[in-house]
Amino acid sequence: MDLDLPVEAIELQKLCRDFAEREIEPHAESWSEQERFPSEVFLKMGELDLTGLLVAPEYGGTDAGFVSYVAAMEMIGAADQSLAACWNAHSTIASLPLATFGTAQQKAEWLTPLASGTHIGAFGLTEPTAGSDAAGIRTTAKRDGDGWLVNGTKMFITNAGTEISLGVTILAVTGTDDDGTRRYGTFFVPTGTPGYSLGHPMKKLGWHAMDSRELIFDDCWIPGENLIGDEGNGLRQFLDVLDGGRISVAALALSLAQEALDLAATHASQREQFGKTLSAFQAVQHKLADMATEVEAARALVYRAAWLADQGRPFGQAAAMAKLYASEVANRVASASVQIHGGYGYMRESKISRFYADAKILEIGEGTNEIQRNVIARYVARSARA
Repeated sequence: MDLDLPVEAIELQKLCRDFAEREIEPHAESWSEQERFPSEVFLKMGELDLTGLLVAPEYGGTDAGFVSYVAAMEMIGAADQSLAACWNAHSTIASLPLATFGTAQQKAEWLTPLASGTHIGAFGLTEPTAGSDAAGIRTTAKRDGDGWLVNGTKMFITNAGTEISLGVTILAVTGTDDDGTRRYGTFFVPTGTPGYSLGHPMKKLGWHAMDSRELIFDDCWIPGENLIGDEGNGLRQFLDVLDGGRISVAALALSLAQEALDLAATHASQREQFGKTLSAFQAVQHKLADMATEVEAARALVYRAAWLADQGRPFGQAAAMAKLYASEVANRVASASVQIHGGYGYMRESKISRFYADAKILEIGEGTNEIQRNVIARYVARSARA
């Protein structure tokens, strides 16, 4: 069993580490305080071919695969969780529906600028009355001539309101079957389309540098060719690409947990109390040991899910497990790191305070951890019946 990263993943990780140290780490605190998404840095990531790691080369990507993507995320996420989370949303749920179900024309027109990093992408599922219950969305898309008329509201949407936003891929109800079953469609709505407007940036507990908005569709007409994949199969398409998104969020959580551990270990080796460093106290030593063990366990789950995905093997259960465990480890390790930092860790100018605030959303986004447990339980039940 070879647990070493492939050479290409190691090289990509080094590229991302160098980029993060130079372009992200020195500015992340000010972005957070200003609540500003650094579009200029995302464009630089595009110049380094980092914005299409999961997209085929013919559409501007590098097809690096999930293992390399996780390795890269460890470095970007350790520098700033807000930018890494925007990159995550762009690379997975915003790009993968087009990459997986889009036509050649749709890929050329929309996927290529996303993968090449000249623009950033967004995905709109969550609504004021629907989140974990994806099938409960109320946004509708009704046939209107040779196009579709979209009406509804999306909530908590990432990347839709930046100066480089290309548009948003949304899930909408397209009608009902004779038995009353709802039909769904996936649509791309370009930025600036009449009838499509944005709410004000949302004030969040964490991820302060991320652009999050309400999206409003008021008789928003889009051409028929903006339908992605098959009408009626939109929900299934979304669920198909969601597993990849879960790996990405798990990787984001892993990056936060590792950085929180590193910050705690560094602080403990430097901070003196009662005539010796904190790291000399067994209580702190045991806390660091528990943190390190959980981080390594999370790393194993995340990379296993990524490896399964790259091998073309079923990875839904592994992705749900990785997202569930890594996000909860991130929260536990971040909390323990703040405790080791003491009062300094509670000050907003400390990096760990920013990561502590960023950690909670990892248990909520990309499917709450309650939903992850439901998903895992279904896989376990199927396995027992087989």
